[in-house]
Amino acid sequence: MDLYEYQARELFEAHGVPVLRGLVAQSPEQARQAAEELGGGTVVVKAQVKTGGRGKAGGVKLAHSPDEAAVAADQILGLDIKGHPVRRVMVAEGADIAEEYYFSLLLDRAERNYLAMCSREGGMDIEQLAEERPEALAKVAVDPLVGIDDDKAGEILEAAGFGVRDAVRIAPVLKQLWQVYRDEDATLVEVNPLVKTAEGVILALDGKVSLDENASFRHPEHEQLVDAEAADPLEARAKEKGLNYVKLDGQVGVIGNGAGLVMSTLDVVAAAGEDLPGQPRPANFLDIGGGASSTVMANGLDIVLSDDQVQSVFVNVFGGITACSEVANGIVVALNELGERASKPLVVRLDGNSVDVGRAILAEYDHPKVTVVATMDEAARAAAELAANTSTN
Repeated sequence: MDLYEYQARELFEAHGVPVLRGLVAQSPEQARQAAEELGGGTVVVKAQVKTGGRGKAGGVKLAHSPDEAAVAADQILGLDIKGHPVRRVMVAEGADIAEEYYFSLLLDRAERNYLAMCSREGGMDIEQLAEERPEALAKVAVDPLVGIDDDKAGEILEAAGFGVRDAVRIAPVLKQLWQVYRDEDATLVEVNPLVKTAEGVILALDGKVSLDENASFRHPEHEQLVDAEAADPLEARAKEKGLNYVKLDGQVGVIGNGAGLVMSTLDVVAAAGEDLPGQPRPANFLDIGGGASSTVMANGLDIVLSDDQVQSVFVNVFGGITACSEVANGIVVALNELGERASKPLVVRLDGNSVDVGRAILAEYDHPKVTVVATMDEAARAAAELAANTSTN
């Protein structure tokens, strides 16, 4: 789960990471009041969206008075930044910045380890820095059992080229950020920029935190960090039913069993639609799992068919633990329950365990919207064509 900046700031503060005061506002008047509460001087008004590029999109503005803060909030609220509508801003104290740095700690899946990245050049696009000047970005492995202690903090800062005086000031902050990462079960903690003020104080001015939802059972308090207002309603419904569902922007609904098969199905559908009118693409990722029952299949189909963007559905199942007969029964149950709402064509490809029984169930059911196709490529093509034809009619 990705956090908003103001939520990351609150976690930082709770773990002793030095931050400036910041208040959340959802209207220009609230922004004015926040600026007054922060002393009435210079503040920064920042869009709260879970994406980068806020500054370039006009989502970060400096204000020198409460009235200017209200004007800035009025200009920012309602912006669309990379598909993310701005519903709230954070009004934060200004800082007299002398230098800007970068620091992050993340899960390195390839190496099965943690990775710390640090640079003396913060405040810019770190991907651009890594590509254009990789020598300016230090990368240091972090042992999960040890974390960032004095020795590791020193190693990171030395690798990034910091002098002894700055390293002494920054090292305690790196250790505190490690505590955030460890204690909150994060997969990413990033500060850009980490700054040194004119007085030599180290501050985390902008934070990004991603939490591991697999560890949510250890953190009931994280539930309050969920932004129900911004959550996609279909994804919320799927989560309630225990389904692995991610909404995409295409027209072909995709249901499969196993993440690898579903990912392959997305690629095949996208390729099949490249030369068709409107270039239909996958509308979602939905993995019903390795041992899905007919109820799970019915729940998944119900959610996919509820997406107004979906013009056709491709059900791609290779029967292993999940028998094709269970999938077929799930399709029948879902279509019976949906009735007239099941108005979108389904292309079904079954293979593996109990495939003949599954195909027989669908043949006997003989629903006018269901087409059974033998191979994955042919089924993907059929689903893409159905979506293209529906979109152009």
